[in-house]
Amino acid sequence: MSSIRIFILSALSERGPMHGHHLRLLSEEEHLDQWTDITTGGLYGAIKRLAAEGLIEEARTEKVGSYPARKVWRITEAGARALSSLKISALREIVFRPDPFDLAITRLDPDRLDDLESVVAARLGSLRAMLTDYEAHMRTIAGYLSPAETLAMRHHVVRLQAEITWHQELVARLPQLTQDEKARRTPHDHGQEAS
Repeated sequence: MSSIRIFILSALSERGPMHGHHLRLLSEEEHLDQWTDITTGGLYGAIKRLAAEGLIEEARTEKVGSYPARKVWRITEAGARALSSLKISALREIVFRPDPFDLAITRLDPDRLDDLESVVAARLGSLRAMLTDYEAHMRTIAGYLSPAETLAMRHHVVRLQAEITWHQELVARLPQLTQDEKARRTPHDHGQEAS
């Protein structure tokens, strides 16, 4: 599921034709990089892909003053159908991306087990800092958010809190994990044959 496609198609559907710069300003105004996976830098590439797929089309070209000419985009009928489908899919689909950390914790380096506690503590500290920063940012922009945007940002807070809770459990179980890893290691595991 692509949030950036929903954003561009929705903006053109709701606000009418716009050029890429207007879309960029709108994404910044809505602080999309703070509560979605949309990056400002990805907008222009997404516009090109949507145009290539026939979901948006050039409405006209605008030239203002000494600025370069800009293509103004509008949504096509195919784009409107795709937008409707994308919105329904996004509401139904549950997205939990696998974290490479989970695989790494199951394949610990036996020579680095003593580093594990500090690595996990640093990770937990980073998550706590992210939560603190995010909540402060939410308070700063609260007056500019719609009820739906507030709930979307709250969803991110709840996910961060869940990550912190899980990492706290991990910290409590680290002695058990490292002891288990050491017990499972045999001379054969290090490439040494028993005599």
